Amino acid sequence: MTKDGKRLACVTLGCKVNEFDTEAMRETFEREGWQSVPFDEKADVYLVNTCTVTSTGDSKSLKMIRRAARTNPQADIIVCGCLAQKDASRVCLPGVRLVIGAARRGEVYELYQRSLVGPGVMIAVNGLKGAAFEKLTVTGHENRTRAVLKIQEGCDRFCTYCVIPYVRGPVRSMPLEDISSEAQRLSDAGYAEIVLTGIHLASYGRESGHTLAQAISASCRPQSVVRVRLGSLEPVTVTDEFLNTAKGLGKLCPQFHLALQSGSAEILKAMRRRYTPGEYEDAVARLRDAFPGCAITTDILTGFPGETEEQALETERFIERIGFARIHVFPYSQREGTPAAGMPGQIREEVKHERAKRLIAIGNRMEAAYVSGLVGTEQQVIFEEREKDGMCGGYTASYVHVLAESMPGEIHTVRITGSEGKTAFGKVTG
Repeated sequence: MTKDGKRLACVTLGCKVNEFDTEAMRETFEREGWQSVPFDEKADVYLVNTCTVTSTGDSKSLKMIRRAARTNPQADIIVCGCLAQKDASRVCLPGVRLVIGAARRGEVYELYQRSLVGPGVMIAVNGLKGAAFEKLTVTGHENRTRAVLKIQEGCDRFCTYCVIPYVRGPVRSMPLEDISSEAQRLSDAGYAEIVLTGIHLASYGRESGHTLAQAISASCRPQSVVRVRLGSLEPVTVTDEFLNTAKGLGKLCPQFHLALQSGSAEILKAMRRRYTPGEYEDAVARLRDAFPGCAITTDILTGFPGETEEQALETERFIERIGFARIHVFPYSQREGTPAAGMPGQIREEVKHERAKRLIAIGNRMEAAYVSGLVGTEQQVIFEEREKDGMCGGYTASYVHVLAESMPGEIHTVRITGSEGKTAFGKVTG
């Protein structure tokens, strides 16, 4: 029990960036003596970090707020994140004490204390125009091997289907010197792998004249950092500077999540994506030339307004030709205020989900093929936790899940002896 008996429960909807923000806010309360408990337990304060990328994100966010109120009707609820930024009034459900949106997260404890002074809901949602990068510090992560470091915030791409530029604000980036110091702090705390993430990582440094390649170099600078992994990228990221820098680092994981969305040139244009299928394929070829055997992973958005069955099949043929190591599939979801929401040719839900089902099946097959292709090779594995049959699970640099005899936190060379679906099996050799 804490010195004052106060208990905090948090839940995160959405992306890795939201997860990072939640952990930063959780630690703000913990530094004040609060105890963190699971979200389904009784707490004094519940923090719900919302998502609005899809209508499902909206629904889940509101569901979590209502669940908190049911678990402890006397508790205060803090709502933050993208849905709160987009529509603060919508999240003001029974029990909600404070709404802070997608900014001022470092002030969450102070704002909560201020909200207790008066009745009703305190809404502290600021406009994001001209906002600076908000440095948030996290010392605890999902495990003791991998830490997320958010180095970028905001997006100005304005793809026609996406609400994120409206709720996350303009591009802003962590200074290079702060990236190096944060990487050093995390590696000193025992984390072997650092994951660089952001809302639109490819835009890192645009407002300051710096580049993502420089940010990667800064994160690799501390000698004790073992690996650096990148979040989602785009074909525009794959420049000569990026490749020349990345090849020379040694610590950069050869797994590149290169967002695709569609294999149809017409649909990409309607989405306002800034590349063609040919340019995407060229970026993949350049990555594979620089990093032989690298894992290329991606996102696919199916059922975009006006997408014909032939265009859906075109996407299927394209991803088969590329041969991804993993794909994430999302049916298109109308987002109020985006251009795509008013486009003609909205696709029926059952058609979207049928197309998604086909893509997922292709993705599962490609992932199994990539994993089986590692059989007979030796891979560095950072082990994370005990799993079935007493084996320990960990990940290769290309983010393949491996089971072998080891202990959590250990780093070993593993000879891959077999595979089953998305999991590889191996024997420690060094």
